[in-house]
Amino acid sequence: MIRLAILGAGIGASHLAGYRVLPNRYSVKYLCDLDSGRASEATEHDPAIKVITDLEEALPDPEIDLIDICLPPHLHVPVSLRALEAGKHVICEKPIARSTHEVDQIEAALDHSTGQLFPVFQYRYGTGFAQLRALIDTGLAGKPFAASSETHWNRQADYYSIPWRGTWDGEAGGAVLGHAIHAHDLLCHFLGPVAEVSAFLGTGVNDIEVDDCAAISMRMESGAVATSSVTLGAAVNTSRLRFCFEGLTAESGTLPYAPAEDQWTFIARGQVRQEEIDDILAGVTNPLPGFAGFLYAVAEALDGRQGNEVTFEDGRRSIEMVSAIYQSARTGQSVKLPIGKEAKFRNGWMPTSSMTASSSTTTRE
Repeated sequence: MIRLAILGAGIGASHLAGYRVLPNRYSVKYLCDLDSGRASEATEHDPAIKVITDLEEALPDPEIDLIDICLPPHLHVPVSLRALEAGKHVICEKPIARSTHEVDQIEAALDHSTGQLFPVFQYRYGTGFAQLRALIDTGLAGKPFAASSETHWNRQADYYSIPWRGTWDGEAGGAVLGHAIHAHDLLCHFLGPVAEVSAFLGTGVNDIEVDDCAAISMRMESGAVATSSVTLGAAVNTSRLRFCFEGLTAESGTLPYAPAEDQWTFIARGQVRQEEIDDILAGVTNPLPGFAGFLYAVAEALDGRQGNEVTFEDGRRSIEMVSAIYQSARTGQSVKLPIGKEAKFRNGWMPTSSMTASSSTTTRE
């Protein structure tokens, strides 16, 4: 049984729903939020969970094995470092850091801690992606050629009424960091690491500091290419992914926040027969989706059965990609990955006072 504290009752409420699916693996002892009313509302059916407003009550508790960080992005690194120093395992919402330098700080803390850190990429879990993974692992998919991702969501002024949203200090980035980061993780998860990025960013939907539109091109180490289209100015929320392999084409539906749980199509190509694909798909049982699937994989990893969990290195690659996207958008040049120790944006992509972070038109940022 993994005993834990959730910090933050916003997205933390969704994490709590995932823990409820796994009562034999997890025991939530605390839900910490400065808004005790919001935390109490989230735990009204869980009287055993203690609502607290101060992290200091949870961190020193020897019964706590894991700290689940669901706080605003600027708090992710300092709280992760404190939890690791206390010997706790950490689950950290995206982004795990605001620069590759901060990622290095987390790595140094992991080297001196008995704890592990798991970045949150719950979109990986569900039937659609389990099917695609099975087709790749059996060799039917073959060589990857190209992929496309659409993160077309609707975010208006009410979304940015929370003071830290839409600001560099609070969110540390815009749609690239807080919204499309899941889709980009999926592209890397199935096509392999990114080798080079070229990006255009813009702020045209809302009166905010950070980006809310993007057009991104990627070349993967595998030789495949990928594109990502991002906007927070769509009429409705939709996400779509399409992967073209030597032996098949895979395409998602349009569910915005749970693409793995939508209906996927897998169409044979070349020498692969549709019957072969259908046979593999028939053998894929319905795995736990979303946060429940993510948390199950974490529990398995903590029990020594690694394999399906999101790793710290996955989190590092995610932050390197964000850094490369902002560098490309601001310099007008493509950027090669991985990001080295001497990278221009190693200490972060936050704009200087001389940079204009928002614009009424879509331009390179």
